[in-house]
Amino acid sequence: MTKHEEMQRIIRQYKQEKGKAEVQMAEVVKFAVGMGWKVPPPINPMDRLAKEFAVAAREEVRHDKKTGRPYRANHAVKTMQGGVQLVFWVDIDEAPRKPMVKSLNNRREQMVDDGLMLSYDADHWNSIHPDEEPIQLEMDLTPDIEWRKNSPDEQKVAV
Repeated sequence: MTKHEEMQRIIRQYKQEKGKAEVQMAEVVKFAVGMGWKVPPPINPMDRLAKEFAVAAREEVRHDKKTGRPYRANHAVKTMQGGVQLVFWVDIDEAPRKPMVKSLNNRREQMVDDGLMLSYDADHWNSIHPDEEPIQLEMDLTPDIEWRKNSPDEQKVAV
């Protein structure tokens, strides 16, 4: 059993023992530690700070001078070096084409992965609730994206 499978088992055990359908993970952690689950060592402060800088980089939004539309300034580019995955950050205004293609395609793949799991989740819910109206989700996001691009600023979601 993998570590995550063991964690999933403990979540199910917590729900069963506490009689809860909805859980807060902080409570599950207390339960697990009480059962002898080892608390991980503290995060290396340099690694933690690097993660905070990555979050800050991802959050930086600029506005296109021609259109006024927002765009993400910094893009993660994942690469393998010596069998280790590394993440490099590039500024979109300075980035050559190749890393931008890689970054944008990686984000697109993340969207596809999310859409796939969303469709599996909806299919499962629909299959176990045959007497209810099926939940149907439109997976072509093009109209939604175009609608948001052309909506008033207060209706746009933060980048």
